[in-house]
Amino acid sequence: MKRYCLTLDLQDDPALIAEYEAYHQQVWPEILQSISGSGIENMEIYRHADRLFMIMEVNDSFSFEAKGAADAGNPKVQEWEELMWKYQKPLPTAKPGEKWLLMDKIFQL
Repeated sequence: MKRYCLTLDLQDDPALIAEYEAYHQQVWPEILQSISGSGIENMEIYRHADRLFMIMEVNDSFSFEAKGAADAGNPKVQEWEELMWKYQKPLPTAKPGEKWLLMDKIFQL
């Protein structure tokens, strides 16, 4: 199993952050299916202030390219992503259209 860590920022607005967290307490079933169906075995998202940190553990069938292509062709995923963009903002180093950015591992014990 491989692990990826990603980061993204939220709009710095307590009301929007609360709404974002509420959506993540009841993620749409189609979104959960798109996650598990892509080879993601476990996903966790943590928040500190307006910074998010995601850990994904994936099996050998997972690829970012395949997940991106499947998501692009899934209207419900596109609806979710458009809704989430109300709450999210790209990191300063993000390229146009990028949201979650991969983090580099710098330490392991």
